[in-house]
Amino acid sequence: MLVVRTIVAAWCALLALAGAFYFGLCVWAAQRFRRQDSGAVHGDFAPPVSVLKSLKGLDPKMYTAFRSHCVLDYPEYELLFGVSDLQEPALQLVKRLQQEFPQRQIRVIHCPRSLGMNGKVSTLTQMVPDAKYEHILINDSDIVAPGDYLRRVMRNFGGTGAGMVTSLYRGLAGNTIPSRLEALGLSTDFMGGVLVAREMEGGMRFALGATMATTKSVLREIGGLEALVDYLGDDYELGARTAAAGFRVALADVVVETALRDYNWADFWSHQLRWARNVKDRRHAQYFGLIVTFGLAWGVLAVLLDWHAWWTWAALGIVAIARVTAVVAIGRSVLRDPNVLRDLWLFPVRDFVALAVWIASFASDEVEWRELRFRVRNGRLEKL
Repeated sequence: MLVVRTIVAAWCALLALAGAFYFGLCVWAAQRFRRQDSGAVHGDFAPPVSVLKSLKGLDPKMYTAFRSHCVLDYPEYELLFGVSDLQEPALQLVKRLQQEFPQRQIRVIHCPRSLGMNGKVSTLTQMVPDAKYEHILINDSDIVAPGDYLRRVMRNFGGTGAGMVTSLYRGLAGNTIPSRLEALGLSTDFMGGVLVAREMEGGMRFALGATMATTKSVLREIGGLEALVDYLGDDYELGARTAAAGFRVALADVVVETALRDYNWADFWSHQLRWARNVKDRRHAQYFGLIVTFGLAWGVLAVLLDWHAWWTWAALGIVAIARVTAVVAIGRSVLRDPNVLRDLWLFPVRDFVALAVWIASFASDEVEWRELRFRVRNGRLEKL
């Protein structure tokens, strides 16, 4: 029994050290991203833009998010809000927005048809023909944008061959511990993985739902949004298809915020599991490689299994230092998340929960979304 525990502890220690190496990659990728100077390369290209938002239900800080898109420092743009139901409660916020900013081009588009399983994409598909401009930007209804958001996104189209531009984002946590755990995951683990993938794959090969800027011409060339109406990860799929068609997917040097709900533990688990199973389905080999990203958890397990051995403590110490360094490099230096250091004590909890979600994700390909259950196959939703 002692021999078995020692062997398992050794494996955990090795995974912890592999995790330390991965966190080192995160720091390197974060430094590479910080050194990019988008403005010097792309200048001040600022074409007129149609900003599209699909509405369904009410999100935290929703009016703050809407309002941030009305005070952007940009010469010409319009805001389009799409709804499948004209009784949608979020329309009251849009009406308030129109009253506060009468000088802005703000329109509501009724999108009554259901084109597929993904209601958001169904609505966006029906909105595109109503967009006034060639350049369009799609983002979620809970995104809070800085004043120079459009300038820093759209200048990436200036003479660089970009077919799509996306951006990083950080989470605005609610009042519950699960909400704070999700914010930590976004601002460190998820965005760290995005930056590492960008470096290892020679550029972005997917997009993030916080920002998906492109053109109508590119959409037509990749089959339009209507080709994505049955996909769960529509943002990933849209970026992947753009890259596969030979267009560059650029990562803008701007960070936006997404307001998170006050999750209870059950909702948090369901949300994390849905995201995990979608990633597993679309990037299976890379997803298995996430085993090394739980380095801190492996280090703790190594010590618990053989706390008398000096090498388990050494592995834990090394991975803990690497973990904190990566948190600072990504969460503070890149995303400028003011709460990362405040919630540093939650990282062991976050890492063990993330490990549990990763293990559970292999048990099934079923997900729960909008109170319905689906099976995910090759990115597509199949209703159960």
